[in-house]
Amino acid sequence: MPSLRHHASPVHYRVEPAQLQARLYHVTLTVERPAAQQELSLPVWIPGSYLVREFSKNLQNLRARQGGHEVALTQRSKCLWQAECREGSPLVLTYEVSAYDNSVRTAWLDASRGFFNGTSLCLRVHGQEEARHDLEIVATPEVAHWSVATGLASEKTTRAGFGTYRAASYDELVDCPVEMGPFWSARFTACGIPHRLVVAGAAPSFDGERLVADTRRICEEGIRFWHGAGSPPYTQYLFLLNVVDDGYGGLEHRNSTALICGRRDLPRQGEAKAPEGYTTLLGLISHEHFHTWNVKRLRPSELARYDYAQENYTRLLWFFEGFTSYYDDLLLRRAGLIDDAAYLRLLTKTVNQVLQTPGRLVQSVADASFDAWVKYYRQDENTPNTTVSYYTKGSLVGLCLDLALRREGRTTLDDVMRALWARCDAGPMTEDDLLAVLESLSGRPFAQEIAAWVHGTDDLPLAELLAAHGVALRADTAQPAQRLGMRVSETQGLQVKVVLRGGLAEAAGFAAGDEWLAIETHGETWRVQRLDDVALYAGREKRVTALVARDRRVLRLSLALEHEGTAPQDTIALSLGDAALARRWLDGQAPPVADSTAGPVSAA
Repeated sequence: MPSLRHHASPVHYRVEPAQLQARLYHVTLTVERPAAQQELSLPVWIPGSYLVREFSKNLQNLRARQGGHEVALTQRSKCLWQAECREGSPLVLTYEVSAYDNSVRTAWLDASRGFFNGTSLCLRVHGQEEARHDLEIVATPEVAHWSVATGLASEKTTRAGFGTYRAASYDELVDCPVEMGPFWSARFTACGIPHRLVVAGAAPSFDGERLVADTRRICEEGIRFWHGAGSPPYTQYLFLLNVVDDGYGGLEHRNSTALICGRRDLPRQGEAKAPEGYTTLLGLISHEHFHTWNVKRLRPSELARYDYAQENYTRLLWFFEGFTSYYDDLLLRRAGLIDDAAYLRLLTKTVNQVLQTPGRLVQSVADASFDAWVKYYRQDENTPNTTVSYYTKGSLVGLCLDLALRREGRTTLDDVMRALWARCDAGPMTEDDLLAVLESLSGRPFAQEIAAWVHGTDDLPLAELLAAHGVALRADTAQPAQRLGMRVSETQGLQVKVVLRGGLAEAAGFAAGDEWLAIETHGETWRVQRLDDVALYAGREKRVTALVARDRRVLRLSLALEHEGTAPQDTIALSLGDAALARRWLDGQAPPVADSTAGPVSAA
């Protein structure tokens, strides 16, 4: 049992990566001046990832002592404990946390790497959330050769980063993830501000110099977007990139971000052409860095203070995630990291993702924001039929607002974002704040557009607005899966994953989980292993019999290969029609002289 020594801060955590093979962190929490019957709890979710994850399931062997004597602990709920202690005398709690989730959201520990968010490891001391919190990370013998990286302010640390860090509050403590291991690291400045990039798990061929250079350009573009020649709301920034065989994701924090990407997506030394996935990684870096402003500071009023014990609802994720998704790739274009054609390919992909989701006609993007806790983060085979992504459709709402504002010639969405930052004092905002800024800068109300695009389910007026800025939208040929109305896996035979509402597959009676074995056509039976095989063997036939296995039974389904009448148009392509006009928008230039004839834009 650790000694009951006093600490300088009211709340002190000592974290030891002590059992690497067992993947257990040992944590000692010292509360210098506890309340009588002190309550403590572990969060059930982490801000930025809107799902109750029940972090307390990983906590074990919780014990408490005070004045050298054992203190009884009573569990009051799934994540709340009460210590039967007296007031004033230091209370010491010890416990262990299992760390086996190799994601950006929780905690991980093995013989080669450690990572954790404070929401997974640090019990919250009720009543002392606004007090100073210290985090001591111990270099146990097993990890003596490791280094530590975190966005927390250093109090007393070694050159490798082990030692004590301080936070002004519990919120700040748990908003700064910690990376440990023999990672690659580089430092750079962007607009005069120190930044650091830490990469764990990269292959020897990794071109760190290129990634640093490109990340610097992203940071500079983001800082200039919000502040021009001014300074960002942080004094240092840290990127933590975990490289795995296959993975993708990120989670934003106040002065750092945790990222995960596939090993093959990184640029390689000696190769001028980067892998296709590298642009996706740069978009992720841009997205999470943009969150420094849009959601970590400018945030929904409902999230002004986090309630770590339950869901925190808001209908504004379409703005905070969606508009961030609009700007992530656009800032890559403005930073010169992709060209016009590459940007339009990315935008085409987003538009098609929305158009190919039947749920867009069922659920508004505002409702999708509210339902994130039970729908977006709990997807199943029916999700595309009943929901829409607040990321993708939200980004298209941002696009439509930007293009509508630019067409009228008085302002841009860039100006709106900066005005919101000023109006809300870089803090909580509401939809009414957005409407007020839109009207103030544009000279007219935008309530009609917001009602239709955000709270309605009609398609957005993309073709009209893009055409006004030199970009043509046209119908394109759908891929086989989309023509049939299904989503499949072709890795081990032909497995049906999703049957889309209103499609040919639904009409034929396909169901998620079916294994498509063969088709009967022209009096013969053909084995199929890929969707392309269907067209190969069907030829000009407009209807075939599909043989599928479901719950060990083989079923024969009559499948039409063409829609009767006009097929739904859910696949488009974008191209530059007037490059000079399009580049005014893509470059972020001020709009031309106001168009006095332009007004509210109706849904498509």
